[in-house]
Amino acid sequence: MLLDSETTKSDNNQLPKSPTGIQGLDEITGGGLPQGRPTLVCGTAGSGKTLIGVNFLVCGAISYSEPGVFVSFEETPEELIQNVRSLGWDLKQLIAEKKFLIDHIHIDPYEIEETGDYNLEALFIRLGQIIDKIGAKRIVLDTIETLFVGLSNATIVRSELQRLFRWLKSKGVTAIITGEKGENTLTRHGLEEYVADCVIRLDQRIQNEISTRRLQIVKYRGSSHGTNEYPFLINEKGISVLPITSVGLDHEISTERISTGIPRLDTMLGGQGYFRGSSILITGTAGTGKSTISAHFAQATCLRGERCLYLAFEEAPQQILRNMLSVGLDLRPFVEKGLLKFQAVRPTAFGLEMHLIQIHNLINELQPTVVIVDPMSNLVLGGNLLQSKSFFMRLIDSLKSQEITVMLTNLVTGSSSLEHTEIGISSLMDTWLELRVNESSGERNRVLYVLKSRGMEHSNQLREFVLTSQGIELKDVYLGQGTVLTGTARNVQEAKEKAASLVRQQEFERKRRELEKKQALVRSQIEALQTQLETEQEEFQLMIEQEQLYQDISLQEQRKVANWRQADVD
Repeated sequence: MLLDSETTKSDNNQLPKSPTGIQGLDEITGGGLPQGRPTLVCGTAGSGKTLIGVNFLVCGAISYSEPGVFVSFEETPEELIQNVRSLGWDLKQLIAEKKFLIDHIHIDPYEIEETGDYNLEALFIRLGQIIDKIGAKRIVLDTIETLFVGLSNATIVRSELQRLFRWLKSKGVTAIITGEKGENTLTRHGLEEYVADCVIRLDQRIQNEISTRRLQIVKYRGSSHGTNEYPFLINEKGISVLPITSVGLDHEISTERISTGIPRLDTMLGGQGYFRGSSILITGTAGTGKSTISAHFAQATCLRGERCLYLAFEEAPQQILRNMLSVGLDLRPFVEKGLLKFQAVRPTAFGLEMHLIQIHNLINELQPTVVIVDPMSNLVLGGNLLQSKSFFMRLIDSLKSQEITVMLTNLVTGSSSLEHTEIGISSLMDTWLELRVNESSGERNRVLYVLKSRGMEHSNQLREFVLTSQGIELKDVYLGQGTVLTGTARNVQEAKEKAASLVRQQEFERKRRELEKKQALVRSQIEALQTQLETEQEEFQLMIEQEQLYQDISLQEQRKVANWRQADVD
């Protein structure tokens, strides 16, 4: 994080500092260069010494209203103005505003004759005039060795350098003095590092035909500072240093869940997808669908209105866009809207540290919520396994500290263990999806399973997935004959089961019809018996009624006879 104040003091014991405006350098120096003191920047030719000096002056002039003077002993003002124009710095405008001044001091070694004692008093007078001319607060002397070209008296050289450094302190200006690297010393004379308050060493190395620039704070009097070597990049936006070792493990975490872009995969991950700010690894052999799953995730990110950075180390962006159309994914509208940015570069284009800095710069520029690296296994070509593992550790930690979700795909060779990455960073992953190919019945079918997913419930089932014209189709879990079946074998088994089910259904229908017939026959028999019973009941009731009528008539007749006979009994 760059510092925003003109003079930064972390506490009363810290030196006042002048920010350089160089991304990352102010962080590892604890705020910038020592204010009012000289800083030595040394390194080989082409390592970036002059640009650091110019960047320091431009930052002071534009951001902190501190005019600066650039004293060149090699380049003319016209050459310097032209050389830095490609970085977006308009020195002519700053000169017109009296915020910047270039003074070229030409020294011809053939015009110098060393005799007796000599000193730099004339230089002090000249520097004093140009400093006072614009009220400079910052100054750069580039390159110091030129002052002593052709001189052999080391005692005088060292004495005058000490005087120069003390004089700059007395003027109260923050100075950068650049020097060429010696054979076994930081500088050609091996003297300046003993009189500067801050020494920055620049280095440019070539390993495996790949060039990498590095920066190290060799010493910094009165201030704590980063002591490691840090890669830095010079591009059209200037200089940027990535303080790769400053990332800790105390960053904030999120409990928010984001979709994978594949609904049934969301279900396998507890129904909600990945954790925001987590790291996801997709491993599998060639052709298993790693890039397609990544593209679905990129689409889901853009559909939420968020930005996605897709780092392609194998295919060109146009090729990816074309290939994804075959599975129903049209990512071009998101590219046009600026939500999806592809960055395609060969892993061997430069070293891993340069890749790290470029990714860091792209993230600062795009501000994505998701970063996809496809495939990460190709980056092994940019360094050895130890360097590659260190690269990904720093990248993942940096992204997670910003709550950026990172998805990595890893190509696994057919002869190696599938549950393994060549780089060896699987332990850093929060979610790990494993893609495999099952070979059976003369065909190859893809399967997916969740190897791990920290902090969430997840499926332990193998799922067959098919790449269709509508995207990825994850099929239901299917077990046949005690084994997982996919592809044609699954279709054949399902057909057999359907045929057996049809036979059982037909038998059921036959039995059902027979039962219905029997039920109808029994019902008809019951109805006939019921009718017969009712008839007999009616006849019996009629007999009862007739008997009762007979008894009544008989009783009446008996009474008549009794009356006729005048019987004594009723």
